Amino acid sequence: MTKLTDTQRVILSAASQRTDRLALPLPKSLKGGAAHKVVNALVEKGLLREVRANRKLNDPVWRQSDEGQAFTLIVTDAGLEAIGIEIPTSKPKKSKKSKPTKSTEAAAAEPKERKAREGTKQALVIEMLRRPEGATIAEIVEATQWASHTTRGFFAGALKKKLGLAIDSEKDELRGRVYRLG
Repeated sequence: MTKLTDTQRVILSAASQRTDRLALPLPKSLKGGAAHKVVNALVEKGLLREVRANRKLNDPVWRQSDEGQAFTLIVTDAGLEAIGIEIPTSKPKKSKKSKPTKSTEAAAAEPKERKAREGTKQALVIEMLRRPEGATIAEIVEATQWASHTTRGFFAGALKKKLGLAIDSEKDELRGRVYRLG
């Protein structure tokens, strides 16, 4: 079975819901080099395929060749199988009506719930914040060997934005500011 990241799974899932099987637009949170890295990995695994974009049908464009030829991305049968979808007996045909719907765009823009891997610094910090006594920045810095500003950035980026966790804090007379998952 092909191992996929959450982002790769979101891209394939959104494409599977379209009648034309186009894998664009990509999630709004995926930009630049990260987008190319994710898409290239899917193409190398044979889960996505680059095909010529049909400009008459307003196909979204993934990239343009040096000669100006536009390419789009389409999910392959292997891509559908990788996310547990049965392959249709006949391939869908493109039509002028096959423009992205708001629900398709919303599905592509909303990443699935992320989970922390075990044994990582992220998992360690989450575990520390789930304790009844919580954790201070100094305690997390000592456990992870991160700088204090890195720890604060981790709270805002990974925990709040990516994982959607709420972090509460309160001032403790002995320990200073203590953080807990809300």
